[in-house]
Amino acid sequence: MTTVAEHDRPAERTDRHTHGDPVTRLLAVRHGETAWNVGQRIQGFLDIPLNERGHWQAERVAQALAHEDLAAVYASDLSRAYATAEALAKPHGLSVVREPSLRERCFGHFEGQSFTEIEAQWPDQARRWRERDPDFAPDGGENLQQFFARVTQTVSALAARHPGAAIAIVAHGGVMDCLYRAASHLPLQAPRAWELSNAAINRLFFTPQGFHLVGWGDTLHLDGQSEDDTDGLRKSVDSNQPPATDSLSR
Repeated sequence: MTTVAEHDRPAERTDRHTHGDPVTRLLAVRHGETAWNVGQRIQGFLDIPLNERGHWQAERVAQALAHEDLAAVYASDLSRAYATAEALAKPHGLSVVREPSLRERCFGHFEGQSFTEIEAQWPDQARRWRERDPDFAPDGGENLQQFFARVTQTVSALAARHPGAAIAIVAHGGVMDCLYRAASHLPLQAPRAWELSNAAINRLFFTPQGFHLVGWGDTLHLDGQSEDDTDGLRKSVDSNQPPATDSLSR
């Protein structure tokens, strides 16, 4: 379902917050679809490429944002995000800046596993993950607090480089979730009621006071069919969230 603020398309340039602080406009985009999104396998730090539909989605994002006056495009160094960012950056004549700190949450030994496999092998860990325990980390992975701190510190630093300008951040579902929570002042434990669709466009402001939500989950550019989707636009899934806490993963 398309979810977008009424004033979010087309975007209006706003360089100053109501309190007079310089504003950085953030266009935060989740990468296009991968085979593991469809198969609901945990990707995390694993470098899974876009599938055919994911490349189509990336081109549609590029068309939707071609009119934006972007100062920079930053992306996770994982290929699913970087390839999406390359498509987005091309109409602007910009090079994509790789930022490893924009990677998805590290899921340690969960990576490569399906939800069913995780439930079967590690039921106690699966429960803590499902309940969004902020202190829980899969073996070799990050907990939610570490991940949230990494994402918000990284994006804050990138945004602070461009006061009065607009930048694109191309990353992962978990990264988008952190930005939404930061802008909405929601705790990490809160169940998610917002979508994190592949190739959705999310709009935020950044000021010295933090993040501010403008519009979320814009998928108007994806309305219609790609060649391999004869049944219409299918819902994207978030392969890094357990089914019980994420409507997109069902």
